[in-house]
Amino acid sequence: MPACAPPRTQHPHPPHGPPTGRRRRFRIEGADLSASVAVFLIALPLSLGIALATGAPLQAGLVAAAVGGLVAGRLGGCPLQVSGPAAGLTVVTADLIHRYGWRTTCGITVLAGLAQLGLGCLRVARGALAVSPAVVHGMLAGIGVTIAVAQLHIVLGGSPDSSVLANLSALPAQLARLDPAAVAMSALTLTLLLAWPRIPGRVGRLLRAIPAALVAVAGATVTAALTGLALPRVGLPSWSSHALAGLPEGPVLGVAAAVLTTTLVCSVQSLLGAVAVDKLVAARPGAAHVGRSNLDRELLGQGVANIVSGTLGGLPVAGVAVRSTANVNSGAVSRNSTMLHGVFVVVAALLMVPLLERIPLASLAALVMAVGIQMVSLHHIRTVTRHREVPVYAATTLGVVFLGVLAGVALGVAVAVALALHRLTRTRITHDQKEGVHRVRVRGQLTFLAVPRLSRALHLVPQGAHAVVELDGSFMDHAAYESLQDWQSSHTARGGSAELTGRRGPLRTAEPAPATVCRCRPWTPWRNHRTCFAGAPPALAAPAAQELARGISSFQRNTAPLVREELARLAREGQRPSQLFLTCADSRLVTSMITASGPGDLFVVRNVGNLVPPPGGEHGDDSVAAAIEYAVEVLKVRSITVCGHSGCGAMQALLAAGPGDAATPLKRWLRHGLPSLTRMAEDPLAADRLPGDRLSEVRRAGPRLAGRACADAVERLCLTNVVQQLDHLRAHGPVARALAAGALELHGMYFHVGEAQAYLLDAAADGTVFGEVTEDVIERLERPKGKEEKEEEKEEKEAQEGKVEGMEVTAVKEVRSPV
Repeated sequence: MPACAPPRTQHPHPPHGPPTGRRRRFRIEGADLSASVAVFLIALPLSLGIALATGAPLQAGLVAAAVGGLVAGRLGGCPLQVSGPAAGLTVVTADLIHRYGWRTTCGITVLAGLAQLGLGCLRVARGALAVSPAVVHGMLAGIGVTIAVAQLHIVLGGSPDSSVLANLSALPAQLARLDPAAVAMSALTLTLLLAWPRIPGRVGRLLRAIPAALVAVAGATVTAALTGLALPRVGLPSWSSHALAGLPEGPVLGVAAAVLTTTLVCSVQSLLGAVAVDKLVAARPGAAHVGRSNLDRELLGQGVANIVSGTLGGLPVAGVAVRSTANVNSGAVSRNSTMLHGVFVVVAALLMVPLLERIPLASLAALVMAVGIQMVSLHHIRTVTRHREVPVYAATTLGVVFLGVLAGVALGVAVAVALALHRLTRTRITHDQKEGVHRVRVRGQLTFLAVPRLSRALHLVPQGAHAVVELDGSFMDHAAYESLQDWQSSHTARGGSAELTGRRGPLRTAEPAPATVCRCRPWTPWRNHRTCFAGAPPALAAPAAQELARGISSFQRNTAPLVREELARLAREGQRPSQLFLTCADSRLVTSMITASGPGDLFVVRNVGNLVPPPGGEHGDDSVAAAIEYAVEVLKVRSITVCGHSGCGAMQALLAAGPGDAATPLKRWLRHGLPSLTRMAEDPLAADRLPGDRLSEVRRAGPRLAGRACADAVERLCLTNVVQQLDHLRAHGPVARALAAGALELHGMYFHVGEAQAYLLDAAADGTVFGEVTEDVIERLERPKGKEEKEEEKEEKEAQEGKVEGMEVTAVKEVRSPV
């Protein structure tokens, strides 16, 4: 077996045979149970309210909620998305019931589920996400307006019409004959719905655990019962008389359009909801335990759920944003929460009928009207405004309101396509001259349609002149790119100069380059830029200020968008690093690279030679001591690492220093490295005079790299310096106290620059061996030590130190006795 092959797992029974061991019991996490209760309390009133808004039997909402939880929750590809009757389907379902009746609507729901199964088998779920967000937001806004206008009549004590225009025209007459009792219950429902999440203080945090929708409906129901108001209430007929699906009856084209509309709205809303749930889960701690959504499987699960719901006489089923958000925020970890909520709906539909029949219809209508108003999201309006897609949003919204969902979506898609074509063809190209510089400005997208105008403008630039081409657009096709590149090559060949700029600075083109021009691969931009131009003439060498500006520009353009959110979090919460990393100021040591760390992970102190001045010295240095004190006592770091490196200039200077050198600031600082030089000199000098049987023991006591001897005296001093600085660290008061309390660990590290290899000081050996970082080392560092293990390790270390000290004394006597 190859060394890299994983060990084979011994199965206790054949992979396809029956299990021979104990069966694993079905377990439900506590988080799933609490989340399912929260979702159920939201789903119960909303399901009844949506059924009321569509004109369907109220039991159809409960059927759809139960099927969405049990079937879509079990088979869907998004574990934490909750499915059921959705407000986005209200207008579609209400129109179908008005045209074809309830039983035919159930049959259309079954056919829509079969269509979803077909789409899921074709794996086209990702294609639904290609629909412009402005179209989707406009569709939801149009549906929300339609719902709100229709439910307003029930809130006022009347009954709605089937179209928005009819409801708007009948609104003045309805206001003239409003029902005070219905208006009072509706106002109470809306007040509780809006005020409940805004209760301040600690009491408010406790009360907000109860869903506002449940509190609003329950409050109106209790108030109506106590005051004895005569109001229309929920009517749930016997389940024995519940209507099931029937064969679709009506014009074939009309039924086909109805199936297409239902399929489109259900699928798009469910898939977009799954993507939104993924984002919510990713932003939540512990997101690694929940897998990403499988959109094709989600479409299959929604299809089966619609088939079952339509067959049992339920409303169409889709992913619901409000319930899914509540499920994620309540801490659900698996699909069990969604399924349990479906079980609770079934229990409520069978056992809570007398209680549900006390709910005033006006309260449910107010609840659904609030949901419809919330579907017109100000956040979505700001987003489409920022991306200049207001015409698409407005066309879709008005189309859904006045023409229907399918016609409104088609109108929105048409406007989106027309707007995109208009942006591609609307390109403004100008040419002007100022102070000998010819400027060609391109405003808009640069496509093949604009190439003739671009060529005419570029040919206005005379030979040998300096030209600047400003591109203010986000798109350039291949034809325009080749035309621009050919002109630039031709213009520079005739003695002119050309500079291409965009919104974010100079642009680069793929023109032929001499051998001296940088050909760095994509992974090398962080290197010293001058190394990329090693063979370039001095004229091509950029000054240091320009290199710095280019680096800053590259960060702002490429890196800042990726880290801005994390840095904003660190700016709010402050720094909480886990390690103090003390290393050399050498420019070749990039701490974030060799430790794979990011902002906020390391508290870094850099100085020449990675030195830690001992406390109380004649030439102490308060800056390093202050950093150590701040890291240990304020930041509460859990470890301190001293990192040396190969080819250290400070260690070379220590070895080459003479006794009569001038006392410069650098020489004064390097005095803190003299103990390292003395430590290294002691062992080799003694070892050279020892007998052969003692020579290997003493050489083992000196710092070394595992697997090979030190390359030279500089490397030996670099390793010795790391060990010596760790001893200096232990002498600092804050470090000593933290070590005694078991709250701090010290680590030594050595980085070989030429090999790009990091070594850690192996404290488990004799405290002087630097080994490569292997899985065994990581496992040993991560494994917590028990109290007994620490005591044994301490006793063993003391015994070893006594043995070494005795050996050293003997060695010194043997060396000095002849003298």
